[in-house]
Amino acid sequence: MKPALIAMLLAAAGPALPASDSPYEGQQLRQIKSLSDAEIDGLLRGEGMGFARAAELNHYPGPAHVLELAAELQLSEQQLAQTRAIHERMNATARRLGAQLVDGEKALDELFAQATITPQSLTRQLSIIGDIRARLRGVHLQAHLEQRALLTQHQVHRYDALRGYLDGGSGHAHTHGGHN
Repeated sequence: MKPALIAMLLAAAGPALPASDSPYEGQQLRQIKSLSDAEIDGLLRGEGMGFARAAELNHYPGPAHVLELAAELQLSEQQLAQTRAIHERMNATARRLGAQLVDGEKALDELFAQATITPQSLTRQLSIIGDIRARLRGVHLQAHLEQRALLTQHQVHRYDALRGYLDGGSGHAHTHGGHN
């Protein structure tokens, strides 16, 4: 292509828009700006979403993963039944609170979208969201506490190994008393 033709085409195209460096680019199209579709789905399904990471990574197994690893952990019938009960109770409450959290974030988003937010309504809505989030996290952490109480020290160690939590590849998980 001739240089004059290229120059003419570029001039006709107008000035180029600078590339965006915003990490939020495209998120303005979300249903709720502060939550991705995957986060909304996870909250509505009662998933852990990292809420119990402090427990999980400190040798307090979660019931969902214990159920997945039941055969490898050689759970007794009683342990299996109790684990199912813990998981069902946790999941039912987490789904309810997850829906409330989604609603709280949606309400906050709407206050901004409608330009009706005030310092007082912001504080009120953040308090509501924070309370729900804390209760939701508590539900997940409490389930890990209950789960660990059902397992033997060997099962906790095996769980850590199966989940890849052994310290530095040494083959040893550090366990700290308080369980069977």
